[in-house]
Amino acid sequence: MKLDQIDLKILSELQKNGRITNVELAELVNLSPSPCLMRVKKLQQEGYILGYSARINVAKLGQPLTVFTEITLKNHRQSDFARFLAVVEKLDSVVECHLVSGGYDYLVKFVTGGIAEYQVLMERLIDLDIGIDKYFSFVVLKSPIVKPHIPLATLFHAE
Repeated sequence: MKLDQIDLKILSELQKNGRITNVELAELVNLSPSPCLMRVKKLQQEGYILGYSARINVAKLGQPLTVFTEITLKNHRQSDFARFLAVVEKLDSVVECHLVSGGYDYLVKFVTGGIAEYQVLMERLIDLDIGIDKYFSFVVLKSPIVKPHIPLATLFHAE
């Protein structure tokens, strides 16, 4: 499926507000409601829209700790990466994990109940012997900019 400018606009608007009504969305993208709904359904069927979720104000629930952790593995065989990921992906505290280029292998974002919980978690990961050589932790003090959407229109050009 080739995307056009209207498809990108639909995706951009849904990123900003997944609860928008079809009528409101159609108005924003200059379509009538029926063709708009057909496009949204097609974008879902083609896998461009993975799902809808609510953004939660976690600070209202308590004081979570966010830590970005650089992790370097001892070995770099495919089986080493797979073993590491098999464990890490099961951890609820891991909200992002990125294989990166540069001086370390993974950048992992943890959200925990506090520094003690994070420390226990990291000690457990080391004890599991899943190939971690070293890690560096960066505790987030404040997040002045967090955007819930990416700039689709400037990153991707429609046909």
